[in-house]
Amino acid sequence: MVRRRLLAVAIVLAATLCARAVGAEILIATAGPMTGVYAWAGERYQRGAGLAVEDLNARGGVLGQRVELIVGDDFCDADQAVALARKLASNGVVFVAGHWCSHASIPASKLYEEAGILQIAPGSASAILTDEGGPNVFRVCGRDDRQGAMVADYLADHWAGKVATTFG
Repeated sequence: MVRRRLLAVAIVLAATLCARAVGAEILIATAGPMTGVYAWAGERYQRGAGLAVEDLNARGGVLGQRVELIVGDDFCDADQAVALARKLASNGVVFVAGHWCSHASIPASKLYEEAGILQIAPGSASAILTDEGGPNVFRVCGRDDRQGAMVADYLADHWAGKVATTFG
């Protein structure tokens, strides 16, 4: 539910901020590994984005316009992600929910910035993505460089003085 609301807010922002010719549809995309080893993640992206778009359109779309979802397969590969980003930009996409792999998100984000496309990366954890990415790049997962410290802080706060046991 929270991700659907986040997607809805992102689409409204993208449609509002990315001044494009007014058309009958607002094009958004989800990009990730739809095939290959990590296809399970891509399938989840596609299903979640599809449900969010259905919800938006059932409520009248965004700014009175229907939202259309484009699904892109980057294979979790940097070169494929860049090619996909070029294609999405040329198609007039205003928002991309993706990519899953950091090494795909980072180079694609450069093209999205040039094209004025809002990007929210649901799975990319590399700090480089948002440290070096433009003002259009966001993430919804923790950064690699903070995850260890967060776990350590949690364990210290909740398990201080307790003895670890093995499970088996």
